[in-house]
Amino acid sequence: MRQAMAGAEVGDDVLGDDPTVKRLETRMSALLGKESALYVPSGTMSNTLALLSQTQPGDEVILDRRCHIYNYEVGGASVLGGLQLFPMDGPSGLLPIGELPAAVRPDNIHHPRTALVAVENTHNRAGGRVYPFDELREVSRFARERRLRLHMDGARLANASVKTGIPLDAYGALADSVTFCFSKGLGCPIGSILVSDGSTIAKARVWRKRLGGGMRQVGILAAACLYALDHNVARLAEDHDKASRIARIVEASGRFTLTFPVETNIIIFGSVAPSFESDALAATLAREGILALPFGGRYVRMVTHLDILPEDMGRLERVLPRMLAA
Repeated sequence: MRQAMAGAEVGDDVLGDDPTVKRLETRMSALLGKESALYVPSGTMSNTLALLSQTQPGDEVILDRRCHIYNYEVGGASVLGGLQLFPMDGPSGLLPIGELPAAVRPDNIHHPRTALVAVENTHNRAGGRVYPFDELREVSRFARERRLRLHMDGARLANASVKTGIPLDAYGALADSVTFCFSKGLGCPIGSILVSDGSTIAKARVWRKRLGGGMRQVGILAAACLYALDHNVARLAEDHDKASRIARIVEASGRFTLTFPVETNIIIFGSVAPSFESDALAATLAREGILALPFGGRYVRMVTHLDILPEDMGRLERVLPRMLAA
């Protein structure tokens, strides 16, 4: 990947003439079955651009209470776009389909206009859960019947596709816009992309520049993304296998339980013991060279990725049972 970056052909992407960025955007448009795409520095920016480019200030966005947009993007859609977020409580990161009709605001001068629905696939806080395709199809059908836009935060959509065997363009066909991240399981140093119709991407390009996301010879980063698409997608299944192995250790401990079933590359677990402190466990694991995140006070989150080598997994499988037992 470093060699691909070093040899990348570059231009000025703000002026639209970086050939490597153009290749990446064209390729991702085709993979997701969309008209156009825009390369951006981060998934947070990609999600924010998607919302701002498909709404007006004062509009409302329906989403899941656990989702990344609602919890981890510093209120950007509200601060920058004047949007109101309507969080719903669904099962494990899924929107409650039966309750969606009541969430849409009636046409009344007192209410904001419901403009967009957002889903996350796979779902971070739900332990990397894959959004069931049939349920996504129901959400998509609902949005189109109500003339609402549907945005998919697909930062880890490649994980969902590898897990289910459902191609990316089948997911893309259900949504008006999709965010796709290169800097997670695909191993790139930076970058996400927003795919949608041409009009939405044209608006997003203006917002990207407005927010300081316009980059110049960024083909050196786009080259890493193209390399990842060629070499690092299919191997996501290896990360899923690593996560399953860790999940089995947690379940066998007798003292910790998984918060959600492990489907892809995220493991979230905790303990019902009143004395359990996730900070303490994370610090103990760190002293053994195992890095994990305290997650919500009483839980620990682990994510598997391509830099965890077979020898690392072997050491983890020796050390982790002893640490959990202690």
